[in-house]
Parts: sequence; structure tokens; C-alpha cells
Amino acid sequence: MTSRWQQALYTTEGINSEGLEGHAYVPGGLKVQTSSPLNSHPGTNPEQLLSLSLSTCLEATLEAIEREHQLPHTAAVRVQVAFIGERAHYEFLVNAQIKIDGVDFKTAQELTAEAEKRCCVSQLLAGSQNYTVETVTKFTDN
Repeated sequence: MTSRWQQALYTTEGINSEGLEGHAYVPGGLKVQTSSPLNSHPGTNPEQLLSLSLSTCLEATLEAIEREHQLPHTAAVRVQVAFIGERAHYEFLVNAQIKIDGVDFKTAQELTAEAEKRCCVSQLLAGSQNYTVETVTKFTDN
């Protein structure tokens, strides 16, 4: 690992040794049952975990940005993840919708752009043609 790891503010790890139909866990913490989204077995799938990770990161980032701008916290985030492709070449499509009540649409777009650049999960996805972020006045289905 690089020296940047020595400067980490926080580290964690996730372990899965059972595959898609099994369990994943954080040592000493969270344990989730996993399953494929293509069947009706109980469990959480990677698409759901990605949507939760991105929506939580964007929401927390927006809350901090609103506070910095002395605005009440009204932002809400909806992340949709689609699983596409065929055997040996699957992809995720990720679309984040950000709705911020109480400000004009231009301001909401500016706050969205700032959150997109600051959110760590968004930074990981940035540059992918499969990732989009949009400012909305109401949540819509793709």
C-alpha cells in the first residue's frame, strides 16, 4: 500500500468468501446476506449496496454544503442503479437525482455540482459514461 494509506482518516474492509449467494461482512460489524438481483432469493445485491453508498455520500456532502451556505437542510438524493449486459460483460448504469427544496433551480444545480465534485463515492464514479448526476424538482423513474 502507498504512503497515502498511512494518512487515512478512517479505514474499513469488507469480506465476501461465499460469492453472490451468501454473506458479506465487515469484521466486527455489519453482516449482510447477499443474492443476485435476477432471482427472488432473500438478500442484498451489489446494485443496492452501490445505490446506498452513493446516496448516503451525496446526502452527507449536500448537508455539509447547505450548512456552509447557511441554508436549511432540504436536499434529498435518489440513486438508481441498473444492471445491464450479457454473460462475460455486465455493467452498472448509475443515475443520481438530487432535489433541493427552498432554493431556485440554478442554485440547486450549483449545489449539486459542488456535491458531485466533493462526494468521495462520486469521485470514484466520475468520468464513467455509465454515471450521471442530475438536479431535479421531483424524483422520476428512468
